[in-house]
This record gives sequence, C-alpha cells and structure tokens, in this order.
Amino acid sequence: MAVHLHHEDLPAGVLAPGPVAVDTETLGLVTPRDRLCLVQIADGRGDEHLIKFGAGSDYAAPNLKAVLGDAARIKLFHFARFDLAALHHYLGVWATPVFCTKIASKLTRTYTDRHGLKDLVRELLGKEISKQQQSSDWGAETLSEAQQEYAASDVRYLHGMHEILVARLEREGRSSIAEASFAYLPTRARLDLAGWADKDIFSHE
Repeated sequence: MAVHLHHEDLPAGVLAPGPVAVDTETLGLVTPRDRLCLVQIADGRGDEHLIKFGAGSDYAAPNLKAVLGDAARIKLFHFARFDLAALHHYLGVWATPVFCTKIASKLTRTYTDRHGLKDLVRELLGKEISKQQQSSDWGAETLSEAQQEYAASDVRYLHGMHEILVARLEREGRSSIAEASFAYLPTRARLDLAGWADKDIFSHE
C-alpha cells in the first residue's frame, strides 16, 4: 500500500477498472467560498492517490474528470452530498453513479445514531482511523505526512464497507430505496449550491 501525491491532475492509467472511492478536502464547509484543495481517489487495490490543487488553479484536470464522469464506474463516497457539490462547482463534473456509505449506514444501522466514517470503519471492518487532521489547512503549499495519511484513510476503506453495506441493504429489502436516494444526490447538491443547503423543501413549514 502506498499514498501518491499528484499536482493538478491524476496521472493517466493509474487506476484499475471498476468502482473508485472518492473524497475531497476543502478550505471550509461553504462550497462557493471555500475552495477545493484536494481530491482523494482509490481503486480498492491498496494504493491511494491524492490530487492537490493550488491557489488559483483552473481545475482543468482532464484525467481526473474522465474518471469521475465515467458512467461505467460507481463512485463510493462517505457523505456524497458535500463531495458532489464541491466536485461539480470546481471541476464541472457530476461524479455519478454514486454509492454513499453514510446513507447506506443510516438505512441499515438503525440500531445506532453513529454514522461517522470513524465509527463505521470500526464496526464493519475492525479498523481504527484518526480524525486529528480533519480541520487542518488543506490549502497549505505543502501537505504534511499526517495530512496525507488522513486524506488517504478517507478512501482506503470505502470498498470494503461498500461490499458489506450492499449485502445489508439486500438483507433488509432496502436496496431500491437506497438506489433512489443515491440517484437524488446530484439534485440535493444542486439545491445546496443554489442556496437551500439548510432548508428541507419537502417539509410542511
């Protein structure tokens, strides 16, 4: 297993075919204000690739966009709603089709209210991940080894969890509602970007 840091784009041909795990790091939580700094991607075979975007980047990244926009590849996320909005806003691509482990967890692990990545990795895979670098400066010119390891860990376990959660969704008869929820995520991201991030337009109020 190795973590590879790239600048401004993913090298061509480094990912095997099939689903890819994807995550993003931004300067903050307001997508139009807080720029996209890092995209993490992995094919589940042991290596993680980090693509760093500098201040003033044009986000051209043709190789990365080709992978994210490939309709034949499932993109595995944890809390896809945020990442889809960031990727579309900065890279201009919808990273679909989607499988979101957070949504799948909420649909299957109804015995708990702990659906964070750390809790999910611990229960499903028996692994421990550190979240110490979560609030660090992702816009820094040089990323520390701790930052790179944290970023890589966010995609390292998504393939393993995907397999388990798919089986649980099937077991509980919730696969179709999960798929419909995943299909809605780009629309939810569009609403977030358009100013309805804190509004439930389906509520009575």
